[in-house]
Amino acid sequence: MSVSTLAADQSVCAPLPVLGRDVTVPLVTGGEVTYAALDYAASAPALQRVWDDVAAYAPYYGSVHRGAGYLSQLSTDLFENARRTVAEFLDCRAGDQVVFTRSTTDSLNLLAAALPAGCQVFVFETEHHASLLPWRDAQVTYLDAPTSPGQAVETLERALTARAVSIEGGHGPALVCVTGASNVTGELWPVRELAAAAHAHGARIVLDAAQLAPHHPVSVQDLDVDWVAFSGHKLYAPFGSGVLAGRADWLREAEPYLAGGGASRKVTRRADGGVDVEWHDSAARHEAGSPNVIGAHAVASACKALTEAGFDTLVAREQYLVRTVRDGLADVPEVRFLSLFGDDAPRVGVLSFVVEGWNSSHFAAALSAEYGIGVRDGLFCAHPLVRTLLGSDPQTQGECGSPEAAPGEKSLNAIRVSFGAGTPDEHVERFVTAVKELVRDGAQWNYRTQDGRCVPDTSA
Repeated sequence: MSVSTLAADQSVCAPLPVLGRDVTVPLVTGGEVTYAALDYAASAPALQRVWDDVAAYAPYYGSVHRGAGYLSQLSTDLFENARRTVAEFLDCRAGDQVVFTRSTTDSLNLLAAALPAGCQVFVFETEHHASLLPWRDAQVTYLDAPTSPGQAVETLERALTARAVSIEGGHGPALVCVTGASNVTGELWPVRELAAAAHAHGARIVLDAAQLAPHHPVSVQDLDVDWVAFSGHKLYAPFGSGVLAGRADWLREAEPYLAGGGASRKVTRRADGGVDVEWHDSAARHEAGSPNVIGAHAVASACKALTEAGFDTLVAREQYLVRTVRDGLADVPEVRFLSLFGDDAPRVGVLSFVVEGWNSSHFAAALSAEYGIGVRDGLFCAHPLVRTLLGSDPQTQGECGSPEAAPGEKSLNAIRVSFGAGTPDEHVERFVTAVKELVRDGAQWNYRTQDGRCVPDTSA
């Protein structure tokens, strides 16, 4: 389907209903406006379908795996059915485990805790901190930012070829961690090719799909990845749940992520006064405590809603919105979009940019206060990547400082606009208009720094 065809067929490009679509917010210049939520990359609004499914279940809420009563049995079935739904959504292999966590960050920390002894980890400096930082107890090789998908594969190939052999004389265990879509540039990474390179060198690969799963189909089998991690709150299910799905062996052989009820199959006292524990070897091994059945149910509901809507339609509409932004701002030379792989690289609905003559925090504050548009500014929990993309480009400090600038450091931060299945055309069109007006006319209001953030000055 072409962009022009999509634009002409409003029945095809209608957004999925989300909560908050009718919320109004005040403007510092007077009046109110419908809020334009354009920060999906941080947390997407809940799909109405997800909210309705959660509300329908709420009266039947009960303990999971811990009760004989009807509500406990129903809640247990709901939780385990959610696990099966997620496995189908990800096209998991037979024997793969689906572990419910709190978020992508939690999922990758779980996997980091399950690494075999001596495991070497390879991660690009371009990763979100959730996939850049959990590997503190492993030998980590940080790879330089590539300038093309092909260079990413070549960089990984060289690093894997050069990796040190284990003391036994052969290659020890290794893991590659890579994002599916950048949370800064939105660019798609060559996951299938990186997986092939990893496996050719005896390494495994985990896919950070936090920004990919809400926008594109993710097939464990087609991409040939060993694990996938994602967050419910980016998948239109903001109830504090995440997923780690993939091969069972490392997870089964590792110590439980948390020790406690649910993870243990049997606990007995020893004659010496201690205890012996037999841990589960299923996903329950890493799900100690009462599980977040609401979160798991919400994730499963979102998976069903996106599948039923059809990713072909969702992707086509999102590309239309991306093109609306890029074409709408093409004649504004002060706006520079950030990219690793080039402006024409395939991407999801995430775009970051800087505006010449503006501090990004100031610009984002003006978008919110004067136009009712919510975007993100800063370094997006991907500091090495954003610093690489910004380089030494001068940025005017303006009235407000960057919330993430260290003392004495020049303000290096950017603005990110992101959208998805629930974004109306009007929100994106209003954003384009607002950027043009701010660049041309400046802000209508005065701003100041408060607690490290740029806010409207209401003292006058």
